[in-house]
Amino acid sequence: MPDGSGMVPAMSHDQQHHTAATFGFREVRPEERQGLVNQVFATVADRYDLMNDLMSGGMHRLWKDELVAILNPPRSDQPFDLIDVAGGTADVALRALRAGGPGCRAVVCDISPEMLRVGRQKIEAAGRSHQVMLVQGNAEALPFPDKSFDAYTIAFGIRNVTHIDAALREAYRVLKPGGRFACLEFSECRVPVLDALYDLHSFHVIPRLGRLVGTGEEPYRYLVESIRKFPPQEAFAEMIRAAGFEQVTWRNLTGGIAAIHSGWRI
Repeated sequence: MPDGSGMVPAMSHDQQHHTAATFGFREVRPEERQGLVNQVFATVADRYDLMNDLMSGGMHRLWKDELVAILNPPRSDQPFDLIDVAGGTADVALRALRAGGPGCRAVVCDISPEMLRVGRQKIEAAGRSHQVMLVQGNAEALPFPDKSFDAYTIAFGIRNVTHIDAALREAYRVLKPGGRFACLEFSECRVPVLDALYDLHSFHVIPRLGRLVGTGEEPYRYLVESIRKFPPQEAFAEMIRAAGFEQVTWRNLTGGIAAIHSGWRI
């Protein structure tokens, strides 16, 4: 497993503007956005899995299973090193380790110490501490050498990165030749009627549920708005190709409410 060191977190989302980043439907300068994003995840960390249940109707669990199925970690003692970025609660990493064999190891890298604290608790409870390393780090400047990992995953995190293109280049850099990139993210719903129902659920139901579970409406409102600002499937696929990946594909889940994008470092 590659060695890592703590990095100053600096993740948020903006792929086009140099002077201002989109924070939900508001415009916020990139240097201000980091603190806002960090505050959101510090607020929801202890209830992050519940938050995903509320936002996806529980479907995120099936989607993550699909992500790991696509990843297909070896079930033998063959060495297999995974980095899961923005994976602080270790949900994807633990799924991958359960699916793979004794040769599988994972690094969980996240900007949020609060999220990593939750992940550490889950890893210890699962008895997987010997297979997982947790690192506080920046997706745009990963603290690992070139060609360190067999696979890179990021689930529901890429839309919160300030410069998505930089994070994608880092994903390419740390993957070994033949390594796989796999990204699960909320996307553009493409089913008539379902898209209207999803908007109703997202903008009116989810923030109220956030208030009821004790985290308040604003973190959920931001997370919903950040989904709407994320590039649609084709545009994001082009960004992945531009980072150097080949054989880039995507698979819509639940009518495009979420999508898994995949690419290879050849």
